[in-house]
Amino acid sequence: MELDTLNDFGFTAIDETELSTYKSAISQIEEKGEDIEKLEEKLNKLYGAIQPLLNNLKANPSKEYILWPDRLEKVEQFEDYLRKIYES
Repeated sequence: MELDTLNDFGFTAIDETELSTYKSAISQIEEKGEDIEKLEEKLNKLYGAIQPLLNNLKANPSKEYILWPDRLEKVEQFEDYLRKIYES
């Protein structure tokens, strides 16, 4: 074995400033991870809300027209739902 390998115990001494910087970096990474998880949850909710609409619109491609009673009210409800997801 080489001498360097024998003296390597797997750690390095650092000063208080380096430790503080390291802890700050770890904290920022953890916060970003939480932000990413929240954004991923929102994205999944948006996808889950929009996909059924698209599936319903594709349901009968041979028909030229879509019968959609109370369309304005339902679209506004859907917009409100999407806005709640977006703003949460």
